[in-house]
Amino acid sequence: MQLVRFNPWNDMMHFGNKLHRMLDDTAFPARYGDREHTRGRWLPAVDVYETDDAYVVNAELPGMKKDDISIDVKDGILTVRGERRSETEVKEKRYYRKERVFGSFQRSFSLPEGVESEKITAEFKNGMLTVSIPRPEEKKPKQITVH
Repeated sequence: MQLVRFNPWNDMMHFGNKLHRMLDDTAFPARYGDREHTRGRWLPAVDVYETDDAYVVNAELPGMKKDDISIDVKDGILTVRGERRSETEVKEKRYYRKERVFGSFQRSFSLPEGVESEKITAEFKNGMLTVSIPRPEEKKPKQITVH
């Protein structure tokens, strides 16, 4: 038999999760349906990874056009901004469930020291934005000879 320390906060968290699941069916809006997401705030999913010669930022931007996206670099910060617009207009009262989010977004990422912003490239294809940031050249230690 394993002893488990009693923690009342765990019970409260489980109760909250059960309550959300109970209310989360087609008769009720999604948990986030009436909050910040429907007021135009959303953050697209982003992956950041490195290869041998670059850092790569991949952002999922489904339903967007490349003209709706802007990328800026200032003071060592890469900022991706954009706005996803609704293609069709439906009156709010006719919705049974509204989970897709529209509106503007902004994501910012700190760049490593020494990155040359002029060499950063971006490609947008099939709803996926790929920003490639070339790695800065490593500074080699300077050998000083003693005379």
